[in-house]
Amino acid sequence: MRLNWSDVTPKPLWLNRRKLMTGGAALLAAPAFAKIEASKSAYSTDEEPNSLEDITSYNNFYEFGTGKEDPATYAGALTVDPWSIVIDGLVDKPGTYDLADVVKGQPLEERIYRFRCVEAWSMVVPWIGFQLSGLLDRVGVQPSAKFVAFETLVRPEEMPGVASPFIDWPYREGLRLDEAMHPLTILATGLYGEEMPKQNGAPIRLVVPWKYGFKSIKSIVRLSLVDKMPPTTWNMLQPQEYGFYSNVNPNVDHPRWSQASERRIGSGLFGGRQDTLMFNGYEAEVAGLYARMDLTKDY
Repeated sequence: MRLNWSDVTPKPLWLNRRKLMTGGAALLAAPAFAKIEASKSAYSTDEEPNSLEDITSYNNFYEFGTGKEDPATYAGALTVDPWSIVIDGLVDKPGTYDLADVVKGQPLEERIYRFRCVEAWSMVVPWIGFQLSGLLDRVGVQPSAKFVAFETLVRPEEMPGVASPFIDWPYREGLRLDEAMHPLTILATGLYGEEMPKQNGAPIRLVVPWKYGFKSIKSIVRLSLVDKMPPTTWNMLQPQEYGFYSNVNPNVDHPRWSQASERRIGSGLFGGRQDTLMFNGYEAEVAGLYARMDLTKDY
């Protein structure tokens, strides 16, 4: 059953809300690369963003292949309109929601975030999105919920990478509920003021800036509130290398390489090396989430 917010919101409030809402939802229905109006966020870093070319040509998106250039090469075939997201589990308003209804009423912001990949490369990306907490509040998180589980689209006719048995598709990710509700955690629908490019996770993806990039699941089609830690793709594949939390931590090396430094994409093969920051530079905002945890074990 497909639901609109009007199905779960009192009609007078819904009608009034429709009059007030402009921007995000309408733009999602507009032609590709329509400009998105978004306010500047106080959560942004003051670092210079990478170029649009950097951000859209060097990606991990295994549904389109394992090469960094594969997403830009093959993602053009992906159909992103229409799009819907199943929201289920321990929520008050489960259902299948059209993307426009998911975005509708959410205050869009430009958030310039550091982005750190587990392979020790990094970027600075000007995302356009809204806080995940706003959506969770709207669907009503039940008291027994402790985690949020996510799934990516699986569409073999448009995603050549899913022919590989390397991953047990669909791609899965998860967050602890307090991580999901943190104001830094966003659902992004664009970057550089335009709609999300397909190779970057169109039409909607997660961004959790203090975690390694693979936690920021792309092209989301399912969001489930659960009471137990959900299985996540890389932890299922190689648990000795990829923990559930996957916080950026320069003091915990990947078994095959050091995480103490990183290379900024766009600075050349041998340039732009810099020290990795704890929690990717967001320590002041998120360290309290892990105050009683041993991050060498809960990595």
